[in-house]
Amino acid sequence: MPPLRAGPAEPPASFRFEIEAHCPRTRARRARFHTPHGIVQTPRFMPVGTLATVKGVSSDQLQATGAQMVLANTYHLHLQPGEAVVEAAGGLHRFMNWSGPLLTDSGGFQVFSLADLNRISDSGVSFRSPRDGARIDLSPESSMAIQMALGADVAMAFDQCPPYPASEADVAEACRRTHLWLERCITAHTRGDQALFGIVQGGCHPALREESARVVASMGLPGTAIGGVSVGEPVVEMHRIVRQVAPLLPEDRPRYLMGIGSLPEMAVAVAQGVDLFDCVLPTRLGRHGTALVAGERWNLRNARFRHDHRPLDPTCPCPACRQHSRAYLHHLIRSEELLGLTLLSLHNLTHLIRFTQAMATAISEGCFSEDFTPWQPDSPAAHTW
Repeated sequence: MPPLRAGPAEPPASFRFEIEAHCPRTRARRARFHTPHGIVQTPRFMPVGTLATVKGVSSDQLQATGAQMVLANTYHLHLQPGEAVVEAAGGLHRFMNWSGPLLTDSGGFQVFSLADLNRISDSGVSFRSPRDGARIDLSPESSMAIQMALGADVAMAFDQCPPYPASEADVAEACRRTHLWLERCITAHTRGDQALFGIVQGGCHPALREESARVVASMGLPGTAIGGVSVGEPVVEMHRIVRQVAPLLPEDRPRYLMGIGSLPEMAVAVAQGVDLFDCVLPTRLGRHGTALVAGERWNLRNARFRHDHRPLDPTCPCPACRQHSRAYLHHLIRSEELLGLTLLSLHNLTHLIRFTQAMATAISEGCFSEDFTPWQPDSPAAHTW
């Protein structure tokens, strides 16, 4: 089936998506996504700053990783400090001192993960705050109002993300509600300097995924996300969903795969034409003493690093690799020093962003493939690393 065309709506004038190169062997593309706060060069990994901060990392440090677009979360910021506080500070960019593009998730995933705390209907979701037990009602309209007050460059539609596993009937109901809510999000979203992205659902059911892609694409939004993956399904299912859905989405708008940050999965998705990714993985691993090196996960607590005075990764430009040894990082982690967690988080972020940058270069040079591994000396793309 050919890619679906976006509906008649044109993206806001401040948002443009320019494809610079196509891979001759896959559906991968290299592009530039223009936003009011700068350009995002794709494919690109986006660090997650849930509460208006990437954990343990300052804005200056974050910029040095090569990050261009950063995420924050509507649900968490609504609970603390509240969107009114952020708006009064001049918006999320000023509040967190980040001058580049920002994206806010709708909060839907977080709400639906609290299954014992919420009640779902076509109106929205009613739940008790995990902070003080107060009742909170979140709807497409209130999600849009919160995100418009936060002022990120991209706002995500409020959707229902079904768990895995779920019956086909339950997933079909979640799709129906997601599409209903998307129409209400479009009506409620009135901020011209903010792009609204729709989200494709459908679980592991091909017919529902195709229907959801058709419905979301018909809305003519500035971008589209693939949601409902990395929620417990086998990796092979994730790959199948991406291979099915990504080529169906509008070619002239950015495609965003939500919640994915593992290297093989990003390469598979880029090969299908996906542009943007996010995941808490790099900082979460860093806070647990794990470093990403050449596609592997190294536990720096391991005694083998105690006398290893080499750089963590000689090819990496991050401060952990340029300024410190494996032995020192091992010492920091074993001593539970906060600096060690920050350095490993910076390294892991840099590693994932470098990987997406290397994919972009390989696309332009015609040496990209679905099993992209640029750190291998015999790889055609080794020079990109």
